[in-house]
Amino acid sequence: MKKNNQTTGKRGEDIASKYLEKNGFKILRRNFRFDRGEIDIIAKEKKTLVFIEVKTRTNLEYGTPVEAVNKRKAAQIKKTAEGFLFSDNDEIEYDEVRFDIIGIMLHGGKENINHIRNAF
Repeated sequence: MKKNNQTTGKRGEDIASKYLEKNGFKILRRNFRFDRGEIDIIAKEKKTLVFIEVKTRTNLEYGTPVEAVNKRKAAQIKKTAEGFLFSDNDEIEYDEVRFDIIGIMLHGGKENINHIRNAF
């Protein structure tokens, strides 16, 4: 990943974290890595454990941010989530698990946030 893409991605994750906290989510972890996978944000919304993929774009040259999460990427996120659930996280109580996508478009100093719950 190019440095500019890393900067854009980090900015998007920061925006997403603030958005989630403002909307009642509790951020548990950011950038959780397991094997070859990574989950951008792990949070709780009431009694639901939510694994969140954040995609940020500054233009639509490669499609919308949400379109970047294909079946292969979703499968990798699920595998990484299993790693999180089976690792030492017994202290986290939850009733269900959900996978969300947050797509962020950055353009002209404005942020457009698209939060898709139960994305896959």
